[in-house]
Amino acid sequence: MRNFRLAFILIITCSFVGLVDAYDDISNAIRTGNSKQLSAYIGTNIDLTIGSQEAVYSKVQAEQILRNFFNNNTPQSFTLLHKGASKEGTMYVIGSLVTKAGKTFRTSFYFKQSNKVDLLKELRFEME
Repeated sequence: MRNFRLAFILIITCSFVGLVDAYDDISNAIRTGNSKQLSAYIGTNIDLTIGSQEAVYSKVQAEQILRNFFNNNTPQSFTLLHKGASKEGTMYVIGSLVTKAGKTFRTSFYFKQSNKVDLLKELRFEME
């Protein structure tokens, strides 16, 4: 019974560590404007919103769009405002991205684990 408890605690801890890594990696990619690091979390496609433009893009298209966005809006800081998970297993983050030009974007992203890999499903940058 003791071994079962230890195994259970270990599994839960490892799952949490993986979740923290994805939150941190994606947040750091936004904070640094690293479109390549962000694209590592994109599966075959992603629902991407930048300003008033919203569409579903392939991984390659999304990386190019994100690269252009960060080139035009160099990040100064990214502040995490809220994070959590739904009952269905989708994790989400809401934050605030401030650019060097003084623009502020309400930023949110949603990702879900698929085959033990965290994949971004939706990423939004909306002007505040």
